[in-house]
Amino acid sequence: MKLSPEDAGLFFRLMWQLHFFVNERLGIWPKANTLEKYGRLASEDKLKVREALFAHPDLIDAFVAANPGGLSGDALAIIESWKHFVAGDFFIERFLKKGAVFVRGHEPPNVYLVVALQQSFEEVLPPYGAPHYVKAVLLPFRDQIIYDGLFQTYSLFFGPGIRGSLREDYLRAKQRGEIITSLLPAEEPRPGVEPSGAPRRGTGTPEDVQSAVDEIAVRAGKLKAADSPVASAALALLRASAHLAQAALGDPQDLTALREHEAKTRRALTRLDRTLEREG
Repeated sequence: MKLSPEDAGLFFRLMWQLHFFVNERLGIWPKANTLEKYGRLASEDKLKVREALFAHPDLIDAFVAANPGGLSGDALAIIESWKHFVAGDFFIERFLKKGAVFVRGHEPPNVYLVVALQQSFEEVLPPYGAPHYVKAVLLPFRDQIIYDGLFQTYSLFFGPGIRGSLREDYLRAKQRGEIITSLLPAEEPRPGVEPSGAPRRGTGTPEDVQSAVDEIAVRAGKLKAADSPVASAALALLRASAHLAQAALGDPQDLTALREHEAKTRRALTRLDRTLEREG
């Protein structure tokens, strides 16, 4: 996913105005003395200005206070929100329809959903496929996370161990609802977006689902297949799985009970596997 052409155009207009302001204040590229000349600088030259900007985030406040371009309040709010940037090295683990998954190696790792700008990530990154290791700056933009338009990529290839670890980081964050989709503090309204309560994940279990699983568990407990070892093993797996589902629906926070039922289910699966091997 990438920004709409209108939003992408707005982002670059605001970012280059901020860069130009920083370049003037710090005198990094004196010859780039107009916004048009700054826009024509090579990406490598803009990287130096970007590094200076995020090394001195107080310049964001200075820009907002001066408002040299006479920007609107909404535009200034977007720029001011960039004080909540996250800079560093990231693994881009995969590409989704809603954005790219960026993993930052903390403990536990932070997992971000990042939207591309004018080009998709697949178009601006090397063609050998994810995961990629990049140096980037993540920014809030309205109700999404984007990057600042300047990537530094590391030419590294990753073996199955690292790829598997990154995949697990993503799946764990997805399962726990911990994928970060906003860099703004919870109490701070998002620029250009009407404030609203964040949707919450449901904590209750629909009664019909619980009832259906309970019925399966009761019926599975009454089924017998003594004349068929394979059928007996399969029914034992069904009973163990039903009890595991009951525990998960009843109290998903009781990890001790869930682990016990998971172990029983695994043993039942092993029994079925061995029974099938004997049949073969």
